[in-house]
Amino acid sequence: MPKFRKKPVEIEASQWFKNGDHPKDGTDRMQPDFSECEGAVVRYFRRPDVPGTTPCRHCDKTMHDHGWIDTLEGGHIVCPGDYVITGVKGENYPCKPDIFAATYDEVIEQKKNLTIGELEQILREPDRKVHINPDGSVSAEIN
Repeated sequence: MPKFRKKPVEIEASQWFKNGDHPKDGTDRMQPDFSECEGAVVRYFRRPDVPGTTPCRHCDKTMHDHGWIDTLEGGHIVCPGDYVITGVKGENYPCKPDIFAATYDEVIEQKKNLTIGELEQILREPDRKVHINPDGSVSAEIN
């Protein structure tokens, strides 16, 4: 059988724990306890046939603690701790933390053509990587 490798694609993702956690959920219009507004990306989990006290089959937490996300496939439950990924076409979908860790690495941006002041500041920070590029310019990894 032929084998395939995923193309290297950068994605945006954030870990979700409760309503209002996602950066695009519109927390500016929510009450402090997130009780008055639905998230724009991750909504409250509601199904008439599933009582909120039911334990989740994925994580054993009650369904009251879960979210729901509309996906291209229809929708998925979001467990506390899941990552919410924004895909290459702007679609959102949940991903379990172990799968996320096995599939994705954090993107470290590099800043090129640093000033002397920026370079001095970076060299004072622990665990900062500085590179001298083939053209003689200096770049640094920025977290």
